[in-house]
Amino acid sequence: MRSQSLKVLVLHGPNINLTGFREPDLYGKKPLEEIDKEIAEEAAALGIEVRVLQTNHEGVLVDTIQEHRRWANAIIINPGGLTHTSVVLRDALVSVRLPVVEVHLSNVHAREDFRRHSMIAPVTVGQIVGFGGMGYLLALRAVLNLSQELIG
Repeated sequence: MRSQSLKVLVLHGPNINLTGFREPDLYGKKPLEEIDKEIAEEAAALGIEVRVLQTNHEGVLVDTIQEHRRWANAIIINPGGLTHTSVVLRDALVSVRLPVVEVHLSNVHAREDFRRHSMIAPVTVGQIVGFGGMGYLLALRAVLNLSQELIG
């Protein structure tokens, strides 16, 4: 799989649309629109095709994952609060049999105890936490590197 043919689905879960406004000391001051622009620019520079979606609805995330199972080569997801509660989202990610990278804007391991448990992490190739919007850019590079290792 060459980077030119690499296709990545980027999903932002509940409340990520309020990034830049909601608790900026935890999640950063950069609005989601800016983060999405940086994702698109980084993907273009790396030769990766991306599709990005934010939704506050668990079912929309599940539907989108299933609908993109034949298009995408990998998924980058910030499940928001669903990280800690959603067996349904976990099962959807497993069912499509694609590499998944979990991203969180804040360092969830330095926060409340309940945030330290991810239902998603055990079914991912990796987790990037605490780097704000840059976490998505790191995830794009990680997915590209993984794809190159698999063919190289």
